Amino acid sequence: MPAVSIIVPNYNHARFLRQRIDTILAQTFQDFELILLDDCSTDGSQMILLEYASPRTRFEFNEVNSGSTFKQWNKGVRLAAGKYVWIAESDDYADERFLDTLVSRLNADSNAAFCYCRSWRISAVGSIEGFSDNYLPQLHPNKWTSDFEARGPEECRRYLLFRNTVPNASSVVFRREAYWSAGGADESLVLCGDWKVWAGMALAGRTIIYVGQPLGYHRFHNLSVRSQSQNGVSLIERITVIGWILGRIKLPKAERAVVLRKLAREWLPFVVDRRIPGRLRRAVLKYAMALDPCAWLKLIGFAPTTLRLALARRWRSLRGAAP
Repeated sequence: MPAVSIIVPNYNHARFLRQRIDTILAQTFQDFELILLDDCSTDGSQMILLEYASPRTRFEFNEVNSGSTFKQWNKGVRLAAGKYVWIAESDDYADERFLDTLVSRLNADSNAAFCYCRSWRISAVGSIEGFSDNYLPQLHPNKWTSDFEARGPEECRRYLLFRNTVPNASSVVFRREAYWSAGGADESLVLCGDWKVWAGMALAGRTIIYVGQPLGYHRFHNLSVRSQSQNGVSLIERITVIGWILGRIKLPKAERAVVLRKLAREWLPFVVDRRIPGRLRRAVLKYAMALDPCAWLKLIGFAPTTLRLALARRWRSLRGAAP
């Protein structure tokens, strides 16, 4: 049985595949199996993947596109035999010491659910553009610049509740049993399924390990799922995941109010922006109202004067008062 199952879920990333797989095969840690998935690519990806046939490589090519990154994640982990799993996204790549470093940290702590490292942000052509965690200093100025270990529930309450603190899913090695204990990836989500998985593993009371050395290369380009998704989808999924976490931790009323107030700073400008299609704005408001009992009042207070008056009339009507 291999120590690590490496899953490469691919869809139309032919131009990145050789670098991805070559840097896997060059890892200094070699006790792994390689599972290459393809979700009905149309760019010749499957021919490239087949170049890497070997006794420790398995191929799983879909005949119909699944339409979901996270369906592919779950499929790959179901096929995995290793104690640990590395989902190596097909457009990223890693330093040759990546697997050795993270597996050794997991081996040293049997309670650790997952270990992840810092990543470089790279362009479509491979030029380095800084770190992929450039938004994390908003949560803490220097937490993610050096190694740390944290209790999962505390990490979730302080940080994962607000943002996905794992910017690069390819920078993570996790225990296979911890993944399934957390319910696996939520296949209904398009963008935030990884965030929900990390939070689920953290909430189980396990340890989270972080390596501050950048050993991953996280690619940003116009064919990525994230770049092609509409902002409304991203915002709805953020509200959904934050609500899911809030339903599983006990927060004092004042702390919960802070979380909802910070989240409102994101959805309020979106909902009142008339340049955005009305169906998206209404969908975001629906999710915000389901989570936050004060969402309507916050909207009334935030909206421009003319809209505020209309909303106030609507609010009184909903409460049964005279308009």
